[in-house]
Amino acid sequence: MSTTPHLPNPSANPKSFANKATDTTTAKQTPVVLVHGIWNTAAIFNPLNHYLTRNGWQVHALTMTPNNGDALIEELAQQVASFVDASLKPQQPFNLIGYSIGGLNSRYYLQRLNGLSRVKKLIAISSPHQGTALALGSNRPGIQQMRPNSPFLNDLNRDIHQLQTVQVFSFWTPFDLLILPPWHSQLPIGQTKCLNIASHNKMIRVSKGLHTIAQTLELPRC
Repeated sequence: MSTTPHLPNPSANPKSFANKATDTTTAKQTPVVLVHGIWNTAAIFNPLNHYLTRNGWQVHALTMTPNNGDALIEELAQQVASFVDASLKPQQPFNLIGYSIGGLNSRYYLQRLNGLSRVKKLIAISSPHQGTALALGSNRPGIQQMRPNSPFLNDLNRDIHQLQTVQVFSFWTPFDLLILPPWHSQLPIGQTKCLNIASHNKMIRVSKGLHTIAQTLELPRC
């Protein structure tokens, strides 16, 4: 996938170009909330935050604690809910981007904490929706929840159809060494995209990943 956006020729179809510009402007009026992964803080999103802000989005990134797997995903999702309430106007719609375990925190917020009433798009990036074998090597409670077929994941996936009320996107890379197997980052609903990006962390750092995320945020509501 090219990292250079394809722009229409305004002289060829000025009405179409104007409509696209209007759609893009409208999309950028929707704030974006970034939810990080394990061992991370909001700083992991600095490249993405700067990229989106520079291109007109209002971006909010939180730091959850503890970030080492000692907290259950349910507890971290509560921090997401509190952050949203403190950072955005009441009932203001927003887009949610969850990276790594942040995708599970985001899903719990949507599926269990009434986030569906506000979120327009969920973009889950390299998130272990079907678990990761790497979690089998830890006894930390939050990491245990990421084991394949864990009670937590089975429960969350049982009513995944709830997410059909929002636009859902899941991005993954076949070179991921933290989500094992890498295709466990795919969701069975919404749109899934495989990006040939060299590692888990580079999904939110290199231009191909940043551009794909921005393009997805610009997509009109189907």
